[in-house]
Amino acid sequence: MSTLKFGLAALALSLGASAAFAETLEVGAPASDQDLARYFAIQPDGEGLPPGSGTVSAGAKVYGERCAACHGDKLQGVPAAGGAPLVGGRGTLSSAKPVKTVESYWPYASTLYDFVWRAMPFDQPGSLSPDEVYAVTAYVLAKGGVIPEDATLDASSLPKVEMPNAKGFYDGRGPDLPLYNAGR
Repeated sequence: MSTLKFGLAALALSLGASAAFAETLEVGAPASDQDLARYFAIQPDGEGLPPGSGTVSAGAKVYGERCAACHGDKLQGVPAAGGAPLVGGRGTLSSAKPVKTVESYWPYASTLYDFVWRAMPFDQPGSLSPDEVYAVTAYVLAKGGVIPEDATLDASSLPKVEMPNAKGFYDGRGPDLPLYNAGR
């Protein structure tokens, strides 16, 4: 048998085996809306936030157990662990050494929820429940002086949080983009 014929036979056999193997593993099964929900960003207006709620005090517990090793016990960050600081830095963005934290840089509280929900903790991303994410979000925002220490966050209250840098981003409309603004 020539090398070409042998190669084609091996390819055909492997493709058949791959299809049978894929069926056994249910690879290619349709994904439900619930399966896909974790892969779509929560919008600034809160669209996509799940049911649940969390308090600052509950967030302190979750933070201590799941976040402090990388972000520090005072949310100051632990560079050696790869954890950025989460609080501080207000007023530094236009300086020579800007400090980008949740309170100084992020324009929406829903962005914090979305990031924690999908990407944290670093060693087990996506492992926190919606209630734990609401709680950690409340804790970080309270420690940054954005919300009161007795606050409770949920899908209704979170999008209403006014972040210190909410007006620090250009929304794309302006005189330098006449085509974009033509119909406005």
